[in-house]
Amino acid sequence: MGYSQEDERMIGEQFDKLMRSCAKICKNEYDRDLIKRAFFLAKEAHEGVRRRSGEPYIVHPLAVARIVVDEIGLGVKSVIAALLHDVVEDTDYTVEDIESRFGPKIALMVDGLTKMSGVFKTSASEQAENFRKMLLTLSDDVRVILIKIADRLHNMRTLESMPPHKQMKITSETIYLFAPLAYRLGLFAIKSELEDLSLKYRFPEDYRQIEAKIQETEADRSKFIEKFSQPIIEKLKGNDIDFEISGRVKSIYSIWAKMQRKHIAFEEIYDLFAIRIVFRPSPLIPEKSQCWHIYSLVTDIYKPKPDRIRDWVNIPKANGYEALHSTVMGPDGVWVEVQIRSQRMEEIAERGFAAHWKYKSGELSKEEGEFDRWMKQVREALNSPTDNAVEFLDNFKLSLYTYEIVVFTPKGDSRTLPQGATALDFAYEIHTKIGNSAMGAKINRKIESIFAPISSGDQIEIITSKNVKPKAEWLDHVITTKAKQSIMVFLKKENLNNIANGIVLFEGKLKEFGIVPSARVFRKVLPAYDCATKDEFYSKLGAGILKLDGIEKILRDNPANKILKFWTLQIPNPFKFLGGDDKKKGKKVIDGASPEDADDPEFEIAPCCNPIPGDEVVGYSNPDTHKIDVHKKNCNELIKLAAQHGNRLTPVTWSSHKAMSYLSILELRGIDRIGILMELSQVITGELNTNIRELHIQSHDGIFEGRISLYVKNIKDLKMIIDKVIRIKGVEQVNRVENKIE
Repeated sequence: MGYSQEDERMIGEQFDKLMRSCAKICKNEYDRDLIKRAFFLAKEAHEGVRRRSGEPYIVHPLAVARIVVDEIGLGVKSVIAALLHDVVEDTDYTVEDIESRFGPKIALMVDGLTKMSGVFKTSASEQAENFRKMLLTLSDDVRVILIKIADRLHNMRTLESMPPHKQMKITSETIYLFAPLAYRLGLFAIKSELEDLSLKYRFPEDYRQIEAKIQETEADRSKFIEKFSQPIIEKLKGNDIDFEISGRVKSIYSIWAKMQRKHIAFEEIYDLFAIRIVFRPSPLIPEKSQCWHIYSLVTDIYKPKPDRIRDWVNIPKANGYEALHSTVMGPDGVWVEVQIRSQRMEEIAERGFAAHWKYKSGELSKEEGEFDRWMKQVREALNSPTDNAVEFLDNFKLSLYTYEIVVFTPKGDSRTLPQGATALDFAYEIHTKIGNSAMGAKINRKIESIFAPISSGDQIEIITSKNVKPKAEWLDHVITTKAKQSIMVFLKKENLNNIANGIVLFEGKLKEFGIVPSARVFRKVLPAYDCATKDEFYSKLGAGILKLDGIEKILRDNPANKILKFWTLQIPNPFKFLGGDDKKKGKKVIDGASPEDADDPEFEIAPCCNPIPGDEVVGYSNPDTHKIDVHKKNCNELIKLAAQHGNRLTPVTWSSHKAMSYLSILELRGIDRIGILMELSQVITGELNTNIRELHIQSHDGIFEGRISLYVKNIKDLKMIIDKVIRIKGVEQVNRVENKIE
C-alpha cells in the first residue's frame, strides 16, 4: 500500500529541508545526485511502511540525515549512510546492493549500522550483541557511531508514541550507553538532550516539576544575569575584545541528578546556570593567552573561588573539550560559574568529534593526540577477546569516562585517566607487562601501594618485580577498561578451572551441614555474596575472591524480603516470561498467603534497590531463577539490565493485600545532644508504633551520624516517619538509603 497525497507532500517537504541543509557540504552536482539517489532508494525500500506514530517510515531516515549534517556536522557519505541505515535491516536489500550502488565505504558504514540478526544463545543479550557489532565499527570509522547517536536522538524525540515498557527499554539503553557515548565524542548538546528526554519518559512528574520551576524563576534569573553581566560587558568592550556573553541554565537531567545525589530541593541548587563568554580571537595573540586575559578581567570585578578553577585550555579533556571555567562570587552573595572559550572551542564543545577534525592544524596536534590516545584505548577494548557480549558492553562503558584527571610519568609525559583511578590503573595505562608485574609505586617520589588513589598533577613511577602476578582482588582496585581486561585475561589463562573448583568447594561445604544445592539455597547465597549468577559465584569462589566464612548463618537465616509476600504484584501475562499452563494466565502471582504457604513465589525483590510498597517498580524476568525480579524504577542495575535485555522487562504494580511490614534503612546526620538516641527511639517506636530492627549512632566533635533499620508498611508510612524524625531537635538530615544516580 502506497502513501497518500498528504504523505507525499510531507515527505517532499522533509526532503527539501534536507537538501537545503546539505547545500553547505555538497561540493558539486555529483554529491547532490548521490544524496538524491540514496533518498529514492530508501523511499522505495520503505514504501508503505509507517512508524508507530502513523507517519511514513521514510520520515525517520530523513530526520536522522538532517541531524547528521545540521547538529553533528558530518559530510555527504554520512548523510547517505543515514538515509540508508535501516534499508538492509528492514528490507530485501543487501549490503552488496548498497556497495554496488554507492561504493564500499558507504556499504561498510551501513553494515555497521545494521543490527545483528540470527539465532542467539539463550544466555546472550541480543541488544549487547547489536551494540557490540555497531561499536566494533569504531575501529574503522567513528562516523558510524555518530550516525547511530543521531538515529537514537530522533527515536528519543519521537518516543511518545511507544508503549511504556518500550519506553523503559529505550530510555535505559540511552542513559546507560548512548548519552555517555555522546559525551565521550564531545557532543555535549546531544548528550544533554538525550539525558533530558530519558528523564522525561522515566520520571515524567519529576521532569514536569523541574521544567515548571525553571520557567517560574526565568524572570528573576534574567534580571540577575543582566546585573551580573553588565560590568563584565563594559570591561571587555573597554579592552577591545570581540565577544558574546550569555547565561545557560543547567539541563533538567543534571538538576534532577544533583537533587537525587545530594537529597536537596530545587531551591537549594546554587549553580543553576552558568555565564558563557565566547570570543573571536585576535590572530596576533594565542587563544590560551586571550582566555587567561578575559579571566583576569572578570576576576578584577568578581572574586574567584580558588578551588573551582578548571583549566581545560592547557590540558583539554580527552574528548577534545577546551575551555577555562571559574566560579566567582557575584552580586547578592551568589556563586556563579563563568565559562570562557573561543569560537573554535565553542564549536568543538557543541559538535565534538566532527568539529575537532575540522580544525586540524599544527596548533591542535597535541589535542588530536589526546583524542587519538582515547581512540586507541577504545580499539583495544573493542578488539579484546571475549565470548560474552554483556561483559564486552560493560568493559566498553568503562571507557566512557565522565570525570578525568591528568597525571605524569617520571619523564614528564602526561596521561589522562578517570577520576578515582589508582596507581595500578596508571601501570596498565603505560603497558600491560608493567601492570602485570607492578608491586608498588612512587607517587610524587613517595612510596605508596599500587592500590593508592591518584590525583591530578601527580607524578608516578611504577615499581615492578618478576615475582609479582595479578590476583583476583586486583579487580576491586582498578576502574579503567584496559586494567580490568588485562587482569581478567591473565586470570582466565591461569584459572580455567575456577568454576569447577568453586563447585567442589561449595558442595563440600554444604555437605558439612547436610544441605543439597538448590534454587532456594542460591536465592540466599547469591545476594549475600553480591553475585548475579551461580557461575559468577562459583568463579569468584574458585579464584579465592570469595570466602565461605559465615555461610552457615546465611543458609539458616530467613531472607528479609520474604515479608513482601504479604503484598500482591500484578503482572500482565506473567506466563509469557515464566512459562506455565495457559489456563492459568491472568492469575495473580501471589494471593497474599502467609510466608509458610508462599515459600516459592514467582517474583523476588531485587536486593540492589530493595523496593517497598508504593515505590514505582518494574519487573525483570530472570533467566537464571525463572522468576520476576522487582526493581525500583530508578535502580541503576535495572537500567543496565534494560539496556542489555530490554525484552525481559514487564510492568508490575503494587496491590495492597494483608499489608505487613518491610525492611527499610534511613541515614541520619545532625548536632549531637544528650538524650537524642532515646528521643529517636520514643518517636519511632512509641508515637509511630514502628518496629526498629537496628539503631546505630556515632558522634564526633559534636556531630552525630547514624543509621536506622526499621520495618514499614509502605512508602507513605516511610515518608511520615522521615517527616517526624526530621522535626526532632538536632536532626539536620534524614535520607532513605537508595542506589546512587549515575
